[in-house]
Amino acid sequence: MPLVARLFCTLLLACLSPSALGERLRLVSDDWAPYIYQQNGQPHGIDYEVTTEVFKRLGVQVEWQFLPWKRCLAMIEQGLADGIMDIFQTEARRPYLVYAPEPLSQVEFVLFQARARRHPVTGPDDLAGLTIGTSPGYAYGAAFNEATDFRREAAPTQEANFGKLLLGRIDLAITDRTVGHYLLRQLGLEQQVEALPLVINRQAQYLGLVRKPGREALAQAFAEALQRFKQEPAFAAINQRYTGDIGNILNAVEQQESSTAR
Repeated sequence: MPLVARLFCTLLLACLSPSALGERLRLVSDDWAPYIYQQNGQPHGIDYEVTTEVFKRLGVQVEWQFLPWKRCLAMIEQGLADGIMDIFQTEARRPYLVYAPEPLSQVEFVLFQARARRHPVTGPDDLAGLTIGTSPGYAYGAAFNEATDFRREAAPTQEANFGKLLLGRIDLAITDRTVGHYLLRQLGLEQQVEALPLVINRQAQYLGLVRKPGREALAQAFAEALQRFKQEPAFAAINQRYTGDIGNILNAVEQQESSTAR
């Protein structure tokens, strides 16, 4: 680690309250594979491993709890947990939430359809009259959330939305592109469900900490340590381990979209 970086990190950690160092943070999240999820009672995922490593370097212990997303949001607002994983930044949450300024990851919300029931969707206007499967508490962007010309139907899990899609109970399902491809591979549905090229919204995902004394400094220290970790081979290895060939698929899609846009 460069000398300047070490000194800066030392100064940040010195600003933390005495209870911040060595404390145990209780972080909440829902299943959002491959970013963070629970398997056989144990947490896994790209952002889980990255966050765990960064907090380990800061000397902070973490306790994880997985709950439905709406309940996670309610617990954070009521101060019943210390932080939340992979949350979007909104001004409405700033009175009670401190964001670590360096994003953990980026999401890209797209629509998925059953190959047996394709829809000619190339823009938002083509969604008129359709029913789109969503997840409770998720924010897909104001344009999508407030539109009135199509119907939104929430399901408890991403798996449930894909099941409804195959049964024809919904026309499309919306989720992050990486999450969707990962789940389709896990469920063996890659030949039955496909993603549409239309991007509904792009967002950065952050660690959010409930506002308490010392949390601003802790959030800043986390961001600085995360920035450094992103430059290490270990960070790329974590991403590769979870995405594998998904990463190659997504790169090809992005190149195709860029070519089309020009």
